Amino acid sequence: MQKRSFLVVVLSGALLLLGCNPTYNWRDYSSPEAPYRIMFPAKPATHTRNVDLDGMQVEMTMTAAEVEGVMFAVGTGTAPDPAQAQAAVAAMKTALVRNIGAKVERESTATAGNEAAVDIDAIGSANGQPMKLRGHFEAHGKRFYQVIVLGKASAVASEHSDQFISSFKLL
Repeated sequence: MQKRSFLVVVLSGALLLLGCNPTYNWRDYSSPEAPYRIMFPAKPATHTRNVDLDGMQVEMTMTAAEVEGVMFAVGTGTAPDPAQAQAAVAAMKTALVRNIGAKVERESTATAGNEAAVDIDAIGSANGQPMKLRGHFEAHGKRFYQVIVLGKASAVASEHSDQFISSFKLL
């Protein structure tokens, strides 16, 4: 009887392991275009395009991964000067909040010289669905960054968005 109980436990454990397919497969990513490193929850894809940030035309590179309908993304670009990089931070934040008709629930700002950083949590909607945006926006010299998590409010877990945003490091 003891061998049978042991066999049942081992088989049950093996079945559980076979059924485990981690949805979040965290991996380290270092950008070849900009000096940053971050942990993505899945294999990211990168695209570059020209964007208008409140009248400033810049080439912006976006690296993103989607897991269970939640987008994890880092966008970066270079402004003509440090003052315009700080303006880009404000423009990116405003555009993302406006895109989902959001209300900012929490915002913190820090500035020092040619550096600026803004962190937000916002709730809005898209296609009739409640959406949550968590974002970190920062400028260093002429370079600016946006680190965001965006998805259905019920799908954006604090644990995953905290891990993603807090893993962002400038090199």
